[in-house]
Amino acid sequence: MSQYLVEAIQKGIFETLQMTFFSALIAYVIGLPVGIGLYATAKGRILENRPVNATLSLIVNVLRSLPFLILLVLLIPFTRWVVGTSIGTTATIVPLTIGAMPIVARMVEASLCEINPGIIEAATAMGASSTYTILHFILPEATPSLLQGAAINVATILGYSAMAGVIGGGGLGSIAMQYGYYRYQKDVLWTTVALLVVMVMLIQGIGAFIAKKKRKS
Repeated sequence: MSQYLVEAIQKGIFETLQMTFFSALIAYVIGLPVGIGLYATAKGRILENRPVNATLSLIVNVLRSLPFLILLVLLIPFTRWVVGTSIGTTATIVPLTIGAMPIVARMVEASLCEINPGIIEAATAMGASSTYTILHFILPEATPSLLQGAAINVATILGYSAMAGVIGGGGLGSIAMQYGYYRYQKDVLWTTVALLVVMVMLIQGIGAFIAKKKRKS
């Protein structure tokens, strides 16, 4: 493998991590409140509101039902409007965020549903408001599960970033397509695949370790 390809792969690693980090961050900024809303407004919950819950569920379900590659193509005009281009690392963050947001929301909702109802009853008995109960009772209790889910979500976003290489999204996925697939350089293809597998395993391992520590604390 030439020095040029080695440098390209090193740059691809950085771009992949950049896309994954910022997409995950923005997806959680949006998806965490949505997930809390899905949980809190469901039937029998502390902020039960069926119209709001149905609306949130519809939005999340529609976005989740779209395969990511199709979403990439559909969002090209929107991405170009937001960042001025539809290719490259920065542009890929837009569809990555939109594709990850509903996954984050559902994962957050699932984590909160694991909370023992007795905790909510105790908070209510002490006169805590709904907002206070969510912030100081429900979320802290669900933190280990949320951390575990976050690791899975980040690993999923990392995989999505590789798929973005099909339309020139940058990162390791783009290198795998340009050199490994189109130019038949199998060593480049397998190197990028191995790097992506290692990165996913590291992310999930770190997330599981932090979640385990949090459960013991």
